[in-house]
Amino acid sequence: MSLAVLYSRALAGMQAPIVTVEAHLANGLPAFTIVGLPEAEVKEAKDRVRAALETANFEFPMRRITVNLAPADLPKESGRYDLPIALGILAASGQIPGTGLDQFEFAGELALTGELRPVRGMLALVCGASDAQRAFVVPAANAAEAVLPAGARIYAARTLLEVCAHLTGREPLALCAVTPVESAQSHPEWSDVKGQTLAKRALEIAAAGAHSLLMVGPPGSGKTMLAMRLPGILPPMTEQQALESVAVQSLGSAGFDVRNWRRRPFRAPHHTASGVALVGGGSLPRPGEISMAMHGVLFLDEFLEFERRVLEVLREPLESGRISVSRAARQAEFPARFQLIAAMNPCPCGHLGHYSGRCRCTPDQIARYRARISGPLLDRIDLRIEVPAVQPQELARNAAGESGAVVRARVTRAFETQLARQGVANAQLPTREIENHCALDAAGSAMLKQAIARLGLSARGYHRALKVARTMQILPAPRASRRRISPRRSSSGDSNRHAARRGA
Repeated sequence: MSLAVLYSRALAGMQAPIVTVEAHLANGLPAFTIVGLPEAEVKEAKDRVRAALETANFEFPMRRITVNLAPADLPKESGRYDLPIALGILAASGQIPGTGLDQFEFAGELALTGELRPVRGMLALVCGASDAQRAFVVPAANAAEAVLPAGARIYAARTLLEVCAHLTGREPLALCAVTPVESAQSHPEWSDVKGQTLAKRALEIAAAGAHSLLMVGPPGSGKTMLAMRLPGILPPMTEQQALESVAVQSLGSAGFDVRNWRRRPFRAPHHTASGVALVGGGSLPRPGEISMAMHGVLFLDEFLEFERRVLEVLREPLESGRISVSRAARQAEFPARFQLIAAMNPCPCGHLGHYSGRCRCTPDQIARYRARISGPLLDRIDLRIEVPAVQPQELARNAAGESGAVVRARVTRAFETQLARQGVANAQLPTREIENHCALDAAGSAMLKQAIARLGLSARGYHRALKVARTMQILPAPRASRRRISPRRSSSGDSNRHAARRGA
């Protein structure tokens, strides 16, 4: 048999289209050609495959070898095609049986020793194979990630020889089983934050309703400390959310660490990051930071130090939860359902409002500084709070606050209430559903109309005020601060009215 046909997968955004690997041996001068729009790393597979076959004591055919990766108009990149190319050559030359190959899909990079190295995007590849009712043969290092989708049939191998032994029936590989995964590390403790009662309450509201939040305060007031503790109080991820988050992270250059399964991602890019780094891109589009933070937190520290054009790319994904990356020849769509937490200084020197009175910035300097963030972007942020400098007496106080577990339990109960009522978090509530789930009484409606007139709220701001108010209504305040900042509980309408005033 001089022709063998195997199957693998490509990556096109979040999709994994099928790739047919055809290996053909013909008479003529010895040559090795790979066609089908291969990138440089795929072309280099010729040398890796030749060395791996010879190291494994297989005979490399001294014939004219042509490997076609179909469809021809789909770009092929990465070393995941090494394994199917090597198996195709062995099957075409009769060194392994060519029957039964259509029951599997293969992906893996070959070392010169014949060992299999992991590849990125394995979760998306496996989901495509499951839909096609095929088993997937993967490198052992990818096995823990590959078995996460329900119903996936995974065979893991460490070397090319193990795959060949399985295909010949000499030493069949065992189906991989899902094993419980423990988290790699715990989140920073919530009780470490001293003072900042109102800021912690705002962060708790943001966590319960998946609201975006902007913190304004002088350096050292605890903005970064608070943001880093937000993932620790977020509700647990559902199975579907965890799979969606892993699928995006596995497409990144660093891949996915299975120890982070069901952990909310926390992404904090530096303020020198470009727009492409945030939203994704490249000649073969890859996800950016907003997609890597899927179902997690995107923290932008020193918010106003980002270039304005970079910040503007956040406007569309904040609303739609998706980002479409278009290039001349390719287009890819990535999910971007993230929670934005931003922190900024109140003025150029950073000390406006500090109890020491050190700020000497003029009103014009402050206005120009704050104008770096556009009105349309600011209008898409649900909560904006001031985080003042912590007083010395509060820093010296040893009294421990609430633990993160207590706060997370309260947030989780509020989140489950939203899911039971409307199926989504309050921040994601569609406009047509707001009147049904965020209805106000006459007094509350009049108060909100006054807020619109005095604060100049847009229609979007009006809806966001209602959503925040709804979250505040179902989220009880900590006992220590309940008298100061919680809504009154005399009636549903009265509670919603006071919450709407604070949300506005």
